[in-house]
Amino acid sequence: MEIHFKIIGVLLIALALVHIVFPRYFNWDKELKSLSLINRQMMTVHTFFIALTILLIGLLCLTSSAELIETNLGKKISLGLGLFWTVRLIIQFFGYSTDLWKGKKFETFMHIIFSLLWTYLSIIFLTTYFN
Repeated sequence: MEIHFKIIGVLLIALALVHIVFPRYFNWDKELKSLSLINRQMMTVHTFFIALTILLIGLLCLTSSAELIETNLGKKISLGLGLFWTVRLIIQFFGYSTDLWKGKKFETFMHIIFSLLWTYLSIIFLTTYFN
């Protein structure tokens, strides 16, 4: 199981770093221009903190996998992370419109990749708690 935590650590660190390109890739200068200043800044600040949280979870998995698997506190943290990623998996299907990805090759590919990633994270963290 420890190898899964190491893999998850690397994947989450990479995911956190991908957030750096979000403003440019999603053309936030243009797309968010019509929003009020507070809403524009909330998008930027919240994206930063989501990325930071994902980075820290990745570092935790990479550096403390044994503790997450073997200790009572680690198992409780794993339960919380398992629930977090399970909710994220559900949001993948019910929080986003299929219009965003259906019939579009790249977007469909990314939808599938992230669905698999959220499933993997959910299974590993929840399995850790329940074992």
